[in-house]
This record gives sequence, structure tokens and C-alpha cells, in this order.
Amino acid sequence: MPRALISVSDKRGLLEFARRLAALGWEIVSTGGTARALREGGVSTRDVSEITGVEEMLDGRVKTLHPAVHGGLLAKRDVAAHMSALAEHDIEPIDLVVVNLYPFRETAARRGVLPEEVIENIDIGGPSMIRSAAKNFHAVYVVVDPADYPHVLSSIESHDDDRDLRRFLAGKAYAHTASYDAAIATWFAAERGDEFPEQIALSFERAQALRYGENPDQRAAFYVERAGAGLAGLKQRGGKELSFNNLLDLEGALLATDMFGDETCCAIVKHTTPCGVAVAESPLDAYQRALACDPASAFGSVISFNVPVDQAVADAVSSLFVECLVAPRFTEEAVEILGRKKNLRILEGRATWVAGTFDYKRVRGGLLVQERPPADIGADSWQVVTRRPPTDAERADLLFAWRAVASVKSNAIVLARGGATIGIGAGQMSRVDASFMAVHKAKSAGHDTRGAVLGSDAFFPFRDGVDQAVDAGVTAIIQPGGSVRDDEVIQAANEKDIAMVFTGKRVFRH
Repeated sequence: MPRALISVSDKRGLLEFARRLAALGWEIVSTGGTARALREGGVSTRDVSEITGVEEMLDGRVKTLHPAVHGGLLAKRDVAAHMSALAEHDIEPIDLVVVNLYPFRETAARRGVLPEEVIENIDIGGPSMIRSAAKNFHAVYVVVDPADYPHVLSSIESHDDDRDLRRFLAGKAYAHTASYDAAIATWFAAERGDEFPEQIALSFERAQALRYGENPDQRAAFYVERAGAGLAGLKQRGGKELSFNNLLDLEGALLATDMFGDETCCAIVKHTTPCGVAVAESPLDAYQRALACDPASAFGSVISFNVPVDQAVADAVSSLFVECLVAPRFTEEAVEILGRKKNLRILEGRATWVAGTFDYKRVRGGLLVQERPPADIGADSWQVVTRRPPTDAERADLLFAWRAVASVKSNAIVLARGGATIGIGAGQMSRVDASFMAVHKAKSAGHDTRGAVLGSDAFFPFRDGVDQAVDAGVTAIIQPGGSVRDDEVIQAANEKDIAMVFTGKRVFRH
């Protein structure tokens, strides 16, 4: 009689699976709560203590760590010495293991949970059984995901010795335990207060396969830290499936609107960097002002709102070719209007970062790891360095420009007025080129740059960028400061009677 050992925390589909195994003549061995659930469901079950000859002990900490279990899992069926050893010790082979682990992540994520409770949810016997069964996958099925129950039953019922399925399940099992251990290691590092631990264990699960990557000849997939995390938590309410580039642009768009907190904000993003950002009293006004910054570049863009989208906004956006539109909520009227654009992807919800999350950048042979930039980049550290301080109106525009430039790719320059960008210079190799580009973009879109303010994500290495801004009619500049030529740059501002503020912080986005 083939034997299955079942011990699960996630009991989805358990009874149906076990009933079909029993109907096929399998003996079922189980532990604790799983055994009770099976018996209550009418499935005949033996306790694992009958197999080991030892009662569960230490409040259930020790129940499957026994040669009768691991011998039955690890014995190679085609090695006579292994089978003789089982017979000598009166051990029966175990042909199927169904185990999923104590809910460590869920417990650790609970607000106010005590460390002692988290530690009690570190599974020991479960990973041991999974690893033993997976190592001997030629003879043992190992199942860690209820979604695989139908595949295993199909293989058993057809009497098909499906080695490919067993190998797939074994790989999935080791990925499962690796992910589990990574979560535990991460929790211990956080408990110790390790800012950058000696080792980082990363674990992600595939949320979806993508048609291709940045280009059609590159294969790609989307992985998440956990089901429903971040962008995967957005609900798609219309349009084609998301692409690799859509997801990258969504991240850039959400980064831009995140900077403005509770202010009604719209960001229009192309190739991960804004081509227009604005705040206003209504989302429609914010959209129209953001679009006015660079209407040509907005074609094929991704648009983010940090407030709900209504019918008026939907009517306006639907006249433009847009790849994706993301907002916390859409009215049903807005969804109906936007749904007429069959290719427009409509994403609803709030995709947030978990507090304390690192930012990773892949390089050859490793990762660069850094803290995520703070969402609040306000005026606490500002220093007026010119003779003339900014007016109240200029100061408000400087704060807007500073928040906006933080989401623009470096070298980055933003021209702003009245809570809207009017010119953006992004990704240039020199800061003077970025200044030139911002002015050029503004004038190309028909904006008068006189009276605008300028935000720079890093210091001006030379006065030429300031001279160029002054020639365009800029009246105030915000920048981090810190150049060896700061005095020269400040002198250029004083000569033209413009205000300049140093933030003391850089918002470089490489």
C-alpha cells in the first residue's frame, strides 16, 4: 500500500485531495491539526506517532524528526542495501509528502506581535521532510502548493511514473524552503537592527510571465516579494496585459505622485521619467497642467493620479494615446469611458513600498543595495544663500520644483511655475545641457519662462547653468549646493538679483 504523509497549515483543497488518495488505496499518515481535520472530514488517518513509536513532544516541536520518517523518505528504492536497512528497522517507505509550513511571514507581519510568537512559527520538521522528499524525488512526490494537487492526482491515477513532474515538484519544494529561510533571516536581521546585514537572502515569486522584456527579443517575467505586493496589488480594470516597460513606467509615475502626499497631483511619465507634473484643486486641472508641460512627449505615456479619477478626467485622458493610467480609484463612469480605448491599461489601487525596504540595482556579479529615498523632502534643511530671499510665491514653487525634480532622471533640471512643471531637462550628461533642454522644452510647448523657478537634483558645478537660467527669465533656483564653486554660482545669482536656496540634500536618480 503506498503511503502519504500529510501535514499542512494551508488546508485549501486538503479534504478532496486526501479523499481521492484514500479511494486509490493510499494509506494516509498525519500530524496534529491536519489529522483532526482529515478525520472530521471522514478520511481514515494514522497518527505519525504510530509510525515513529514516539508521542509528539515539546508542545509539538518534535514529532516528525525520526528515522521512521526520514528513512522512509530518503531510501533509494533501487538500492538493495537501502531497502534491507528499512526492513531491518521495520520502516515502511513514504511515497508522497504534502507539507506547507507554519505561517511565519503572516505572523511576523502582524502589528504588535511578540518576538516569542514569531519564533514559535519557525517550522523545523516541515522543511526537513520537504528537503528529504525532494532529494529523493525519483521515488517520492513532494507537494508544497495546493495548486499542484490536481497534477499529482492525475499522475497517480494514470499510473504514469512522471519523472518530469517529480523533478518540477522537487525544485519548487527547495524554492519554497529557500524563500521561507530567507524570510526568517530577514526578520532576525531586522530584530538585530542590522542596517546592512552581512548576507542578504532575497526571495521573490513569479506573479506573471511577460510577453517580452525591454525589447521583443528579450524574454521576461514579473516577480514579487509576496502575492499582491506593490504593483501586483493594483487591480487592472481594462486594457491589454501589462508589459515589462509598462511596469517600469508605472513605478516612475507612482514615484512622481508619491512626492506630493495629500495634494491633488498628476504625473505624466515617458521612459520612467516625468514629462509633466502638476498639482491643482481638481484632478482634471492637475492633468491639463501636467499635459501642457510637454504635450508631444505625453503621446504613449503612463499617467498617475494620487486621487480618484472621475468622468471629467476620463473624458480628457481618452483623447490622448496613453499606455497606462493608474489611480487609487475610478468611478464606474470613468471606467466605462476609458474602457472604450481597448489598449489602455487601467490600474486601480495604491501600490506602496513596505517601510524599510531596500532599493536594489543589479550589476554584473552582484547587487548594489541602498535605502529607499524618503518620500518627505520638505524645507526643513533649506538655506537661503543669496542676498535676496525668495518671495512666498517663489518659495511655494521652489518646494514644488524640488519634489518634482526628485522623480526625474539625472542630470535633471525642472522649470516650474504655479504648481506645475513647464520645462523638464532629464538624463543629460552635463547640467548645463539639462538646463538648456528644460528651457528648450518649455519654449517649444509655448511657455513663457520669465518668472519661473528652477530645481536641480544636484549642485551646479559651474555658473554657466545659472547664467542660462537667468537668460530664460528664471527668478529663483533650488539646488543641493556642495560644489567647490558654490561661491562662484552664488555670485552669479547675486549679480542677477535672483534668489537661491541650498537644500543640503541631493535627489539624484541614476
